[in-house]
Amino acid sequence: MARTTYQDLLDAGVHFGHLTRKWDPKMSQYIFMERNGIHIIDLNKTLVKVEEAASAIKQIVKSGRKVLFVATKKQAKDIVADYAKTVNMPFVTERWLGGMLTNFATVRKSIKKMSNIDKLTKDGTYSNLSKKERLMIQRERIKLESLLGGISDLNRLPAALFLIDVKKEHIAVSEALKLNIPTFAMVDTNSDPSNIDFPIPANDDATKSISLVTGIIIKAIEEGLDERKREKEDEAEKEAALAKAKADAPKAEAPATPAAPSAPAEGGKRKRVTEVAAAEAEAPAAAPAEKTEE
Repeated sequence: MARTTYQDLLDAGVHFGHLTRKWDPKMSQYIFMERNGIHIIDLNKTLVKVEEAASAIKQIVKSGRKVLFVATKKQAKDIVADYAKTVNMPFVTERWLGGMLTNFATVRKSIKKMSNIDKLTKDGTYSNLSKKERLMIQRERIKLESLLGGISDLNRLPAALFLIDVKKEHIAVSEALKLNIPTFAMVDTNSDPSNIDFPIPANDDATKSISLVTGIIIKAIEEGLDERKREKEDEAEKEAALAKAKADAPKAEAPATPAAPSAPAEGGKRKRVTEVAAAEAEAPAAAPAEKTEE
């Protein structure tokens, strides 16, 4: 079953590209035609590419790994943040900090600092501070939340990135390339798709287009999460059934010990030994050898 249709893409305006003078020649394979000075994206290729991306991202999520959503442009940030929250995936929608992936250890320290501030407010230490100190801490907390709030639960590097507008998020793309992290992205006619592992040719400026493509990716993630959950439940059921079968099975009988020789046989053997000893005792002693005269 197709995840979307040609008509859905058409209605969302996915086919509208940029002005012809702003195009990137590397996008020529995804351009259908030019109309009124605007490039039109080939939606047949968009259908194929979005299906490939959704299938690949589903397998990544099914393996238990995370996908980082990146969209800092104004018309995309709210849409992407809302979608990512529904599947509990990390996201960056305010500003991409340089080194967020390549210097992830430092970013984790900032996230830890944010959690430490939260602890201060819970244990009562925050109320004992002066008004100026509380104000400074509060401002720092708001700043950290806006920049790192979406990745506060990200304990290790993500398994993949999904980006809106690769031209705007070129720093994130370059960091993913250095770390060999696969990238999924909406690429418009003014973008370079050569550095993207799974490019989806689409209009990355219209909210309807962004919402449609992102929604398809989110559905694929939900499918991957559901399949992973079912597999875990099946494994748990199999383990429980195996444990029950072992408990119900009768205990294996101990191997039989070899039978001891019968008493009569032993008695007969002892009798024969006694008779031989008695016969030797009754026999006359041998005469001592005579000494030869020298």
